[in-house]
Amino acid sequence: MRYLSNFPAIAASVLLAGAAAAQPAPISYKLTGDVGAAVYGTQSIIRGKKNEAIVLPYLFADYGRFFARVDTFGFKTLPMGNGYLELVGRVSQDGWRANIAPLGGLTDRRTPLPIGMGTFQQTPYGAWIVNAFVNAGSGRGNLLEATYAAEVKLGSLSLYPQLGVERRSAQYTNYLYGVTPAESLASGYAAYNAGASTTPVLGLAADYSLTEDWIVTLQLRRKWLDSAVTNSPLVVRKMQDFGYIGLSYRFK
Repeated sequence: MRYLSNFPAIAASVLLAGAAAAQPAPISYKLTGDVGAAVYGTQSIIRGKKNEAIVLPYLFADYGRFFARVDTFGFKTLPMGNGYLELVGRVSQDGWRANIAPLGGLTDRRTPLPIGMGTFQQTPYGAWIVNAFVNAGSGRGNLLEATYAAEVKLGSLSLYPQLGVERRSAQYTNYLYGVTPAESLASGYAAYNAGASTTPVLGLAADYSLTEDWIVTLQLRRKWLDSAVTNSPLVVRKMQDFGYIGLSYRFK
């Protein structure tokens, strides 16, 4: 885990080292990418909470300096390497409500509001995404992440294997999964103070072209939670799965 916790910083250093020699795609104020809708599923790791599925828009598109990448939105600023230095925000699904009997005596955990800076580097050898967020919502703390994605084309099918890591500060992790002394007295759960967490992430995305313009998209991701999370009396899983399936129109 010690080496994984340094992975975002190492990835950022590699990207910055090659920035001078590379050139990003030019800015064009024309909508390009995939726009549609998807069903998103999230496996709950909180005691007594059910898994969630919800229908929301699906966006993986660019318009000039503005972009949307499923749950990450932002604005491209200065050129950097094969991409841009970006202002980024994340639509998080980590919050939860203590509105069921097993969570009686606990308080709601409001969904974090991660905002920060990052970069998306599209290279001939795959794509790198590196983001550094601070939580502007309840709980505060910070989140660092680095992801590598390759592309494998098989006719109308494109596969995108992904490998990444997330590093959450102790403040960020403890807000979501810690138990205060007051909550311990009210709920019966042992008090727990969570430390920083490092989470490996493995994923696979797939695009299938129904026609030249209509695309079916599927993604599955798994996180392996470390002991800072799994030692919490509120957490009942050691892994967490996410996924979505969507239909979109590809603007070119």
